[in-house]
Order: sequence, then C-alpha cells, then structure tokens
Amino acid sequence: MFKNILLATDGSDHSRRAIDQTLKMVSPHKDEVHIDLIYVVDGETSKQDVLNYGDSHTATKKRKEKFLDIIQYVESEGVSSEFIMLHGDPSEEMIEYANQEDYDCVVIGSRGRNKWQTLILGSVSHKLVKYVQAPVIVVK
Repeated sequence: MFKNILLATDGSDHSRRAIDQTLKMVSPHKDEVHIDLIYVVDGETSKQDVLNYGDSHTATKKRKEKFLDIIQYVESEGVSSEFIMLHGDPSEEMIEYANQEDYDCVVIGSRGRNKWQTLILGSVSHKLVKYVQAPVIVVK
C-alpha cells in the first residue's frame, strides 16, 4: 500500500482526474496516507503572473489561492496533505524533488497529447516515468 504519495497538479482537468483516482486508490486506508500536492511554475507562467498581478509576492499568493480548493477537497476526503510549489522546468523539478524525498509512488495526470506532439515536445509524465526512482502512476 502507498502511504506517502507525491501528486502532481496544475489545476487542469487531467490533474483533477489524477487526484480523484488517487483518492479512490487510498480510500480504504486514508487515515494512514499523506499526499504532497506539487505544482511547478515554469518561467513563462511566472512572467505572465507577475505581469497580471503586478509583483511576484502577489502572484505567489494568487497561485496558492488557486490550489486552496484542491487542498480542501483532498482533506475533506480524510487524507492529510501538503501543498508544495516549486519554480523551474516542471519535469526536472518534479524528478529532482521526488528522488530526494521518500515517496512510495508519484501520481500524474496524462495530458493527452497525440504521438506527434509527444515526439516533438515530450511530456512531463513520460519523463517522470523514465527518471523517478519510485513507481509512477499515470492517470489518463
């Protein structure tokens, strides 16, 4: 059974399905489980948020507010959680963070790119499967 889970989220429908699936997976043992919700802000998003909100402090505050409902949802299901926000390339930051910590598994939603898009752009989920040392579950 997985007790310490790293769950990648970006607020998208894909990550919401990953959250729902993770909660179903741990439901019988939810009192023993802890989920770290991780969000990585890439450079382009960071710049755009600062332009929208005026400064980096306000942008950070707004990002945290964006994920407050997700944290409350997970905790309303009886699972303890923590929100982690990092800055940089999402795949690199998540791989480094996951490999530094002691997670039983990592869960990420699949973005649903076609073969051509994946070939050219790669995918965060594919990179996590390849380089994270813990088991990785990709939710379609």
